[in-house]
Amino acid sequence: MNEHPNDSFDELMRRSLHEEADRVEPTDSLPEIQARARVQRRTTSRRPWVLTAGAALVGTAAVIGAFTVLDNNTNTAGDSGVAAGPSTSTSASALPSSTTPEPSTSPSQAPTEPPTAQATSVPKDRRGTPEPMVKGTLVPVYWLGDKTAITPTPGATTKATPKVRLYRTWAKVSGRPAVEAVRIMTSKQSGDPDYYSLWRGAEINTVTRSDGTVTVDFKRLPTTKLDPETADVAAQQLIYTVQGALDDSSQQVQITQDGQVGARLFGQVDTSTPLSRAQAANVQALVWITSPAQGQLTKSMVTVEGTAAAYEATVNYEATNLKTREVRKGYTSTKEGQKFTPFAFNLKLAPGPWQIEAFLISPADGSTTDVDSKTIEVR
Repeated sequence: MNEHPNDSFDELMRRSLHEEADRVEPTDSLPEIQARARVQRRTTSRRPWVLTAGAALVGTAAVIGAFTVLDNNTNTAGDSGVAAGPSTSTSASALPSSTTPEPSTSPSQAPTEPPTAQATSVPKDRRGTPEPMVKGTLVPVYWLGDKTAITPTPGATTKATPKVRLYRTWAKVSGRPAVEAVRIMTSKQSGDPDYYSLWRGAEINTVTRSDGTVTVDFKRLPTTKLDPETADVAAQQLIYTVQGALDDSSQQVQITQDGQVGARLFGQVDTSTPLSRAQAANVQALVWITSPAQGQLTKSMVTVEGTAAAYEATVNYEATNLKTREVRKGYTSTKEGQKFTPFAFNLKLAPGPWQIEAFLISPADGSTTDVDSKTIEVR
């Protein structure tokens, strides 16, 4: 348990470590790992296959703490209201051709017509250990935001298709941090109406750890059927949230329902084996505004901060007064191009409601892509 739950320095370090971890782009070592695993299986043929399903679960969460969703990287509960109700609106943005990631190596790789998986109970002797209790600790919670591919030029045969990306907010929780983070993700709403979750209706049971695997057991999994690409990113929403709450992005995540593996998540993702974290460039939004928060009351001089993986390290912005329609435009730079690094810019705004947008410009056709926005009130 954290002996100093209100230590602002500890919370600042925690957020900084999360931000640094989200910028890491691990190399794809999966083929090498699989090769070693196959050799090991041949030399230990008597080992039951079901042991690869991960750890089993013990008990249920002992304490359900109060939680508040925060829309930026501050530790002030007043920056956003208490999370409540389903999300009903989303944002549209697009992917610049120059920064299009390689095809996702996310875990499902589901076939067009997935076979029906057989539910298998996790052995009792593989049950893991519940996470320790905390009080008033900030944890990251990930949400989905819609994005739209670059609109084709006239005469093009390719049709623009909607995509989803991950956006992070912060929540202060008491109880078991990963359990509470998943509870927010599955039953609450971000303070930003552009962010939403496809895990609505799911009900978390426990989060346990054993032998390098985190097992997330649900009383009920979501029943929504999704296309393969969206299903993979939605699965990563859970993986990023659980690993973030545990401060460990290395451990795989085994999804179970009432202690059984094998359910096909969202009708696509095979959960018979543990799932790995996808590279950030494949699933995270390429531009996010981290400050100010959605709905925040600010002074006339506003500092806007965020993170972006921007072509030529350039992030564009536009601020619009929602009453007078006054518009301010400009651009700023990230610390490094085409990698997730911070950006910031200052605006001096007249009193009133403003919408601030940060976005990329496609080098291919000059279109606006990858938009994130916040609405604030300047006093």
